[in-house]
Parts: sequence; structure tokens; C-alpha cells
Amino acid sequence: MILLPDDLRETLRANAIRHGIAMRSGLAEPDFVPLLKLFNPLGAATWLATELAEDGDTLFGLADLGFGCPEMGTFSFSEIGAVRLPYGMGIERDLAFETAHPLSVWAAWSRRSGSILWAQTMLRRHGPASPDAPADPDIPPS
Repeated sequence: MILLPDDLRETLRANAIRHGIAMRSGLAEPDFVPLLKLFNPLGAATWLATELAEDGDTLFGLADLGFGCPEMGTFSFSEIGAVRLPYGMGIERDLAFETAHPLSVWAAWSRRSGSILWAQTMLRRHGPASPDAPADPDIPPS
């Protein structure tokens, strides 16, 4: 399985470029929707990425190693891709992953629930985010 196809790589890079432009221009920091979900098929580790740095290896997003404390930050794509699991398995990309929720919502729900996987369950129950929808009192503010 290709963990990071070219079209996804380009979109993640474009987000990083937009983030850099916003910061240099003094604009509000962008809150991108995660585009990539990587996971350990034999464990709880899960990563959501919104940006890819110029080096082509450093991803920015939300990382959950399964210890109950998901964190936003950077992580190495090559290190994640190099993980070898039992039975010849490795880290996989969730081919069906899509979301309308920005990373800040994922982070809030993941911290609240203790994992990205539980956050995903709760966010599915609440449906897609809509800019016109009234604020949901159950979803923590961004």
C-alpha cells in the first residue's frame, strides 16, 4: 500500500504553504481539515495529518500513540512508514477516511475522550460540521 500518494502529498504541501503565507501575512492561523489518517492495524496508534513540510517527511497534525494523551505536533513520515509489525504488517493508511471537522475539533474531542479512535466515533455521531449550523453544545469550541 502506498501510504502517501502523490496527489495527497501535493495537497498536504499546499496546506503547509498556505499556513506559512498566513503566518507571514499576520493572518489568523489556518485550521485545516485532516487529509491523511495513518494507523497501526494491530494497535491503537493513529495519526491525522493536515500539512507536509518542505522536507517531504515532516507531517503536522494530531498523533495518538495509544497512551490516552493525543497531541498536536510534528511527526516523521519516514519513521512511521518504517515501523514493522508482527506477521509482516506495517502502518496503514485509512483509505476511507474523510472528515469535515477541522483539526482543532479533532484535537478537542481526542483529548476529551483519550483517543483519536473514540473521537472518530463521537464525531460520526454528530455528523459533518457545517459553517451555517448552530453551535453544538456537545462539541468543544475550537
